[in-house]
Amino acid sequence: MSVSGDRIKKMLPKTYSRRLVSYEIGVALLHFQDLEPAVARYVYNDGKIKNLMSLTGTIPVLFQEKTYDIPVSVWLEENYPQSAPICYVTPSREMMLLRGNYISMDSAVTFPFLDEWKAGECSLVSLLQVMSAVFGEAPPVCMKPQPERQQIPCGLQCSRQNSLVSKFDGIQYLCLPTEDGHNETTC
Repeated sequence: MSVSGDRIKKMLPKTYSRRLVSYEIGVALLHFQDLEPAVARYVYNDGKIKNLMSLTGTIPVLFQEKTYDIPVSVWLEENYPQSAPICYVTPSREMMLLRGNYISMDSAVTFPFLDEWKAGECSLVSLLQVMSAVFGEAPPVCMKPQPERQQIPCGLQCSRQNSLVSKFDGIQYLCLPTEDGHNETTC
């Protein structure tokens, strides 16, 4: 999706450095086209609520020679770029969050890049590139396991059926039953 710089400037609350922030968002959207800018309510841990600029959507991640779309939300506080963005992985219902070195229990992203943020040296697009690279090494989400299938009467067990499954990326995958009765997904 293409969003003009003027539209982004109009979206931004007046408390932001509108020219700089709209420029950085525009550059980020050129590289990460599946993100959407919006002003939305952000609730801080202490309960304080503010309207902040955000980018929400997916970023592409290369993992084991395949590209996956990882859902994220990136929040810019009013003093951005003086402060680092607040970032979350936002799994869909079909996904399961994989906590790890860089993901907290509340799905917050905790990279050293964010801790060492320096205005003028770090940018929104560089943050998204780091997220993409790090998530390629250790993905923060996976598909939820399918629930165990019900016991099927003996006569019906002999008929093995293939099925199509749609996953979070909208692509259909072929599920082939294995000998132990579980489904194996092929791409």
